[in-house]
Amino acid sequence: MSPSSGQPLCGRPCARSGARSIKCTCPPRSTLWPSTSWMRMLSAGTTLSAKSASQETSWPLTPRVVKKSCYPRWNETFEFELEDGATEALCVEAWDWDLVSRNDFLGKVVVNMQKLCAAQQEEGWFRLQPNQSKSLRRQGEGNLGSLQLEVRLRDETVLPSGCYQPLVQLLCREVKLGTQDPNHQLIQIIEETTSTECRQEVANNLLKLFLGQGLAKDFLDLLFQLELSRTSEANTLFRSNSLASKSMESFLKVAGMRYLHGILGPIVERVFEEKKYVELDPSKVEVKDVGCSGLHRPQTEADVLEQSAQTLRAHLGALLSALCRSVRACPAVVRATFRQLFRRVRERFPSSQHENVPFIAVTSFLCLRFFSPAIMSPKLFHLRERHADARTSRTLLLLAKAVQNVGNMDTPVSRAKETWMEPLQPTVRQGVAQLKDFITKLVDIEEKEELDLQRTLSLQAPPVKEGPLFIHRTKGKGPLTSSSFKKLHFFLTTEALSFAKTPSSKKSTLMKLANIRAAEKVEEKSFGSSHVMQVIYTDDAGRPQTAYLQCKCVNDLNQWLSALRKVSINNAGLLGSYHPGVFSGNKWSCCHQRDKTDGGCDKTRSRVTLQEWNDPLDHDLEAQLIYRHLLGVEATLREKYSEVSRNTEEAGPVPLGPGEAPEDPLAQLFLVLKDLQEAHSSSPAGPPPSESCHLLQLQT
Repeated sequence: MSPSSGQPLCGRPCARSGARSIKCTCPPRSTLWPSTSWMRMLSAGTTLSAKSASQETSWPLTPRVVKKSCYPRWNETFEFELEDGATEALCVEAWDWDLVSRNDFLGKVVVNMQKLCAAQQEEGWFRLQPNQSKSLRRQGEGNLGSLQLEVRLRDETVLPSGCYQPLVQLLCREVKLGTQDPNHQLIQIIEETTSTECRQEVANNLLKLFLGQGLAKDFLDLLFQLELSRTSEANTLFRSNSLASKSMESFLKVAGMRYLHGILGPIVERVFEEKKYVELDPSKVEVKDVGCSGLHRPQTEADVLEQSAQTLRAHLGALLSALCRSVRACPAVVRATFRQLFRRVRERFPSSQHENVPFIAVTSFLCLRFFSPAIMSPKLFHLRERHADARTSRTLLLLAKAVQNVGNMDTPVSRAKETWMEPLQPTVRQGVAQLKDFITKLVDIEEKEELDLQRTLSLQAPPVKEGPLFIHRTKGKGPLTSSSFKKLHFFLTTEALSFAKTPSSKKSTLMKLANIRAAEKVEEKSFGSSHVMQVIYTDDAGRPQTAYLQCKCVNDLNQWLSALRKVSINNAGLLGSYHPGVFSGNKWSCCHQRDKTDGGCDKTRSRVTLQEWNDPLDHDLEAQLIYRHLLGVEATLREKYSEVSRNTEEAGPVPLGPGEAPEDPLAQLFLVLKDLQEAHSSSPAGPPPSESCHLLQLQT
């Protein structure tokens, strides 16, 4: 099925000038329920298209075709501009894609922009509406299906760095003090006043803020202690969606993703390549899907179960062996954090009957919240470009279950849930011993060695993003076609964009980071291929240059654009306009101007980023988002403050001298929030109207 329209993508804008940005998400299962076109959909596909409700404006989206499915999942991201003050509705249309004949209209979802501005968020299942310009010819067209959409709108004005320093310093002081001073409970109160719905977002923002301050390990250690202090049963430790659990999930994604790719990459790749039928549950075995074991003898159910067990045992054994060999490959900050976690849990549950609890605390994050989700959804962890088919998904799910059993230390409770997993028990039991040995080595790190590892890590310039890209190699001398691109492996660090023939070969610098002037998309007609971006930069002699890079898909395109924009956001000389086309035949393909040095016919979007976990750190933006959250829960924070104050009323108020700030961190927080509110009210609400823009980002 093919998307051509927008489903909203959840996220938030990065608009330092106050420009409005919309990020719309269509969660992984955007479902078109069977309708009158159901039979045709099985053999054809569904197309989505985005346009304004008046149909005066439409946006060229080129998503992939998802064929042979009534439940299409696109998971692709798009972005396009809206005029300032636009009030028209956003229309998301679904079409039945046909190879030969005309596409058939299936229905549409209309998002009212004025309602969105008031509510800031729209989420849920939206029924597809018919095209009102045409009468319903068949009675069955009344139920056209549904799309699950999430649309968020937020305006953010990011102030200069100095405005956020009091907030950042206050939070950092709380983390450094930890639980030593019982009067300093700011992080704990923030956790208590954060709702479940926004806890993941708050965890991401706080984690990234403290990563930028070099306090990620201290922040997580404080959350570990807070969680341990309120946990009496060892078997419930870190099993809830607390701020500690959510922050640790974000931390592992940010700091340990390359490590995860090194371990899981080959195993997941093998599963996708083999495409074997694997099933352990006798009630779900479909012998007809397996084929014959020989020339004449068909497979029996017992054969299927035995072969499936052998396949899973091989994959699980390979994964555990790779994990056990990876102690030194684990990032230093991850090792140090797990060491601290192990030590805190062992101090909290020191008895011999809890000897496995420190190990389970580590595996609850490493296996249950990191490795297992990545095995089940490799695309979401950038292990694969596409989602797995049904057969491969089942294999990955069973492998993830086995990893969970190992992570749970093969407890009787985990075995009792799914008795049909019994054939894997010998490998699981062996894996438990291997995993305990691995964790013992992982956390057995001396303070001096930890400092050396941290110092080594800080001296390196770790890639912000890396991966294969196709670079335009004709330099304007040949035909502008997709064949004029050469595949290379690119590395984006905080210093430069480099490339090499292979990930392990010698790197050559394409451009210095400080020389980047813009990173923008290229219109599809320019090269006869979609997913092309241009990076405009200056060479060592100061001459303007343009590199055209083709990505493998629209998601990869937007992730590279986001990373390039964030690492160059403070560069001097950023361009305000650019040409979305190419200069060919003595004119620009986009605006037909004949002056090659013309400034550009479209505005750049240097401040627009995806704001995903794998984006480079932006300290000011993270501080702004934390401030925005605290401002939203200020009333609840004041209630907490009143409750704490009543408990200390008998001691009487502490007199303050002129210009002195209160020692209570909550009282200081209220002063900081007040100062930031005043700074926002005195700053311009945004750029001049002539320069205002709205960015709409769609993910399908």
